[in-house]
Amino acid sequence: MSERVTVSFTLNGAARRVSVPPMKRLLDVLREDCRATGTKEGCGEGECGACTVLLDGLPVNACLVPAVHADGAKVVTVEGLAKNDRLSGLQQAFVDLGAAQCGMCTPGMLVTSAALLATCKGRVPSDGEVREALAGTLCRCTGYQKIVEAVQAAAAPKRAKAKPAGAKAKAKPKAKRAVRAAKAKPKAAKRKPAAARAKAKRTTRRTSRGRA
Repeated sequence: MSERVTVSFTLNGAARRVSVPPMKRLLDVLREDCRATGTKEGCGEGECGACTVLLDGLPVNACLVPAVHADGAKVVTVEGLAKNDRLSGLQQAFVDLGAAQCGMCTPGMLVTSAALLATCKGRVPSDGEVREALAGTLCRCTGYQKIVEAVQAAAAPKRAKAKPAGAKAKAKPKAKRAVRAAKAKPKAAKRKPAAARAKAKRTTRRTSRGRA
């Protein structure tokens, strides 16, 4: 009977415990023992990046990592990017911008891009930064520009439109009141001379009567 080891790790937020041969690849454990088949095998030699997963937040080629190295670690595969059956912003950007083609390299592209965006913290990475991060993941279906654009689109900070809109809405009444006040001032200024003239006339009449 071949030797087996018990490996415990967190997979996409859930605790997993498997008994496997010590040198079984993490890729095989994920696909065969954990049924996380989103992770693909391309070359099996760590060259294509299709099997990339996050191991404690860092992108690694699962085909090169013995399962025992994942003991006690946090593993995230492409399945772990979606929450509550909803695609992440990054995944949706890949769909909307045509960055996903046959799907073979897409899981590796996505998890590697997710690691990049985590380091950017809301900042949009440059073309060079995205291309450097994805250099170890090969795509044979398309040029890389759509993938770069999808990553940048997902990184773009979401502008909170509600607050500015409310601020503008409040500003309009104030602006209107200011305009009305500005219009009212000239009218008031015109009334004062008229009142002054009327008073002057009354004073003149009294004076005239007194003299008479």
